[in-house]
Amino acid sequence: MNVWLVVFCLGVLHVSRSCCAVQQRSNVTDVIGSNELDVVQAGAQRSGRFFPFYTIGRIANVPCTSPSGLSGTCLIAGECKDNGGLASGSCSSRTNQAVCYTKSCGGSTNLNSTYFTNSGFPGPYNGGGTCTFTVNPSSGICQLRIDFRSLTLSQPTGDGSCTTDRLTIVGGSPAVVPICGENTGQHLYLNFAGSSPISLRIATNGDVSFNRLWNIELSQIACASAERAPVGCLQYYTDETGEISSLNYGLGENPALNTVGARGSRQLANTNYGICIRPAAAKCSVSYSLPPNDRYAFTLSDNAIVIDPTLLGSAMLSATGAACTTDFIIIPNPTGLTADRFCGLGFPGVTCKYGTAWRVGTIEAEMLTVSVPSTPTASARPFVVYTVTNGNETPDVANRGFRLLYTQNACSAA
Repeated sequence: MNVWLVVFCLGVLHVSRSCCAVQQRSNVTDVIGSNELDVVQAGAQRSGRFFPFYTIGRIANVPCTSPSGLSGTCLIAGECKDNGGLASGSCSSRTNQAVCYTKSCGGSTNLNSTYFTNSGFPGPYNGGGTCTFTVNPSSGICQLRIDFRSLTLSQPTGDGSCTTDRLTIVGGSPAVVPICGENTGQHLYLNFAGSSPISLRIATNGDVSFNRLWNIELSQIACASAERAPVGCLQYYTDETGEISSLNYGLGENPALNTVGARGSRQLANTNYGICIRPAAAKCSVSYSLPPNDRYAFTLSDNAIVIDPTLLGSAMLSATGAACTTDFIIIPNPTGLTADRFCGLGFPGVTCKYGTAWRVGTIEAEMLTVSVPSTPTASARPFVVYTVTNGNETPDVANRGFRLLYTQNACSAA
């Protein structure tokens, strides 16, 4: 029997010797259907305490990090134990607090940090089944950040649908399409609808042999937190420089064929979301460019197989404005350009040196710049890239989506 796991991270006031073992609840019900196993974690029986001592000397349940790098919540030892947690490390150098965590499936939590992992993690899972886990918001919580520390599921069909494996997220906003493929390093922000929960459900097809791997960190964000993502941002980046990419972007091609027998696309169908970048202090614009050693870094629409690979990414293969109707990105208010929609197999402003294209050091890029009207402040709207794909990825042969480097630029002197 495969038992799927979720790792809760909590924190404790360490009043006895900490322990790093993992508790696994045993009250599990299996419901077997065709190609699918539903694992339901029944509620654990708790030893009754009429008046728990930790309700008297309560500490602030603030986030903390264990020496092993796990995030958690500081709790008093009795409260940690009653939540099924185990001690693991120290929350503070000045107090004897520790982080604790548990594993379960089919349950729920309202704690700050939770790690949702596959059975046997850090090893892979090569079976079929379904696991659902629910996050209930605590008081004062508005958002859930989902970090895919690892998320490797089977690739979508060549037409962009997640039919073999899929991660489905329900209960929050903005809406998220089913996710599959390789998404390690990606993250999402979802808004809670009041006190309603957000649920994650991973389903895999046991008839298809594949080494799945996932370790998903779930972090609750307070309504008053400076880390809260703006409205409309499914992803939110806070560094001055970095990289953004479409879901399931990767350096390898999708091994699946589409319905006409051509090489499939890695792009997920029916996406529509915003990728936001927080303006840093004294930064008034952001520049986007292609990475110098990835020729497929902007392959959003059309057939990439019939194109000379040395030309992929070049401005001559880019399309803008009204020509972009199926799969495209939108960059509002681009400096020096009349259109804000970009698609095709190239990125505007990028020039390749013919004959030596796509080798390190051979790309000359005139970066695409997006400006904000004044010096950014905490209340300034973020820089944003909108990404849109339609429901038909069949014409987009061997496309991989997009991968862009970004750099925030200093404000011009007045």
